[in-house]
Amino acid sequence: MTARATRWWLTGSLAAATLLAGCKGKEANAEGDADSTAAEGGEAARSNLRLPVVGAAVRKGDLVLSVATAGQVRSDAVSNLRFETDGTVQEVLVRPGQRVTKGQPLVRLDPRPFDMAVAEAEAAVEQAKVQYLDNIVPDSIVSGQPPTEERRRNARARSGLDGAEVRLQRARLDRERSVITAPFAGTVDRVQVAAGERVRAGQDAAVVVDLSRLVVEAQVLEHDLPLVRVGGQARVTAAALGGRELTGRITALLPLVDSATRAGRALVEVRGDQLLRPGMYADVRLEATRLPGRVLVPSRAIIERDGRPLVFVVREGKAQWTYILPGRTNGVDTEVLPDSTTQQVPVAVGDTVIIEGHLTLTHDAPVRLVAQAERQE
Repeated sequence: MTARATRWWLTGSLAAATLLAGCKGKEANAEGDADSTAAEGGEAARSNLRLPVVGAAVRKGDLVLSVATAGQVRSDAVSNLRFETDGTVQEVLVRPGQRVTKGQPLVRLDPRPFDMAVAEAEAAVEQAKVQYLDNIVPDSIVSGQPPTEERRRNARARSGLDGAEVRLQRARLDRERSVITAPFAGTVDRVQVAAGERVRAGQDAAVVVDLSRLVVEAQVLEHDLPLVRVGGQARVTAAALGGRELTGRITALLPLVDSATRAGRALVEVRGDQLLRPGMYADVRLEATRLPGRVLVPSRAIIERDGRPLVFVVREGKAQWTYILPGRTNGVDTEVLPDSTTQQVPVAVGDTVIIEGHLTLTHDAPVRLVAQAERQE
């Protein structure tokens, strides 16, 4: 082989080797990228496999045992306003459903007859004062002595001044009563007159209701009456509240028991929220016994497996079932008692237990906590 041929052969061999190495490098990089993509896809798949659940915290507090009953809502302040004097309606200043403040005018009668009556009474008072002075001044000038107290009383009686002053006060009161005002802040339920209408004293004018001061009159069976006490807590629910719960206080236990239903009545005061209205029916839980310092879990968290009660506790993204020994419950919360063997409570205050999405879970199932609304979607 000549020198020139040798050089050509060496150059071709080097080029081929370089091309082969480049192809292998690309294949290796492609394999590495594929492995990385597969690993990321697997991680995403594992993340997507985490079941959405709703959790609630284990807490320590008072367990309030209650008596479940029903009752009717009424307002503690309903004012059926009536006219206190005769007159003609000049103006109706409100309409049903309107919110009003204390002292706000609602209906106004024609003021002219009342103004004339006041002016007439004032004139009568002035006339009586003149007569009164005529009865005492001449005698005082003649005697040079001021009139005695008895002399003044007799002079006032003869002049009719006392009666004139009373009639003036009555005329002013009638004029004041010619305007019907709201006795407290509330909502107008009815307006029962119209402008131009002739009204008489005692006739209905309007009804004002305070929706912020509500009372639920709850029926309590006679065997439950000894368990309920004034000042105890009450929880009120109604269809209009949309699942929300209002907290109130038992303000009174009425003395009479109905002989037909064998039930007494408890009055529960609750702060209104513009949704609960007088006349509605409500479900009520009346506090009967308060057990202080208990470890509590939501009653919805407790399920049974193999006949044993347990809860799922979320730890490091996994649902771990934990057998518990339930104590007393009020339907909302349940106390957890110490284990009979270890004398330890198997859940700790602050642990998160699952209250939704746990009925078919297995031990150590991967989960992720979500809000209740998100899970319902």
